[in-house]
Amino acid sequence: MKISPLHTTRSTFRDVSTLHISSPAFEPNGIIPSRFTCDGANVNPPLDIIDIPAVTKSLALIMDDPDAPIRPWVHWLVWNIPVAHHIKEDTLFKEQGINDFRENRYGGPCPPYGVHHYFFKLYALDIQLTLTPRTDKKGLERAMDGHVVAYGELVGRYMRR
Repeated sequence: MKISPLHTTRSTFRDVSTLHISSPAFEPNGIIPSRFTCDGANVNPPLDIIDIPAVTKSLALIMDDPDAPIRPWVHWLVWNIPVAHHIKEDTLFKEQGINDFRENRYGGPCPPYGVHHYFFKLYALDIQLTLTPRTDKKGLERAMDGHVVAYGELVGRYMRR
């Protein structure tokens, strides 16, 4: 399933290149280990990133669950991630937005029932963002609009036992 990076018109993204994002902890569309969920240590998984454009000034990440009952559930919002090819497990970022757990941190998968899909959506930006810790997903998407130079996503699955 391909999702438009910011739910805007395709013409906005015609020049956006592809970031390749993976994790040594799970395969694409694979099962996210419980360590990275509410049933474990609830820390972010490590992520590897390749094909970051040279013009990139910062990275931003949105992790959400489109299988949530009412609307996509936001698990993690981060911006002004330094341009690097690796995000370590259990990274505490300085600039994080408010997730749907009402926290400024990673909130791991914790589906109420069944298998849910978790999208790690990574954006390469041509700017640094100036946002407050109260910023939500819509606010982050608005701030990124027009500044995305590359986009990639990694999907993992999880079901509580």
